[in-house]
Amino acid sequence: MVKKTTYAHQSGKRKRAIARATVKPGIGKVRINSRPIETIEPEFLRLRLQEPLRLAGSIATKVNVKVKSHGGGWNSQIEAARLAIAKALVDYTGSKELKETYHDYDRHLLVADTRRKEMRKPMRHSRARAKRQQSFR
Repeated sequence: MVKKTTYAHQSGKRKRAIARATVKPGIGKVRINSRPIETIEPEFLRLRLQEPLRLAGSIATKVNVKVKSHGGGWNSQIEAARLAIAKALVDYTGSKELKETYHDYDRHLLVADTRRKEMRKPMRHSRARAKRQQSFR
């Protein structure tokens, strides 16, 4: 007999930032690094974090979401947390409609951005580019 779990764990990455989200049944509380989502500043980042919750509609009021993020900058941490929340909500509900809604709104709610910083090259003046840029023109 397989027991169905009542929670979902998912992770999201953006550049060097990693976020892990846990979704459990609850009353709609959302905490990012042990802080309520209402205290996240600046406001445009808080709104970016709330996008997956608003698109989920009534599902978001029936679950508690807890996110831990670290590494990278604050903007990358928010993007990683947003990805982790959306993936966890889709995993928790198992809803294809919610997955389609996220995919139609913004593909990066479910798919991580794979771009990374290019490695520096040896003997190239601490830059990643292979050729040195000319400055006399």
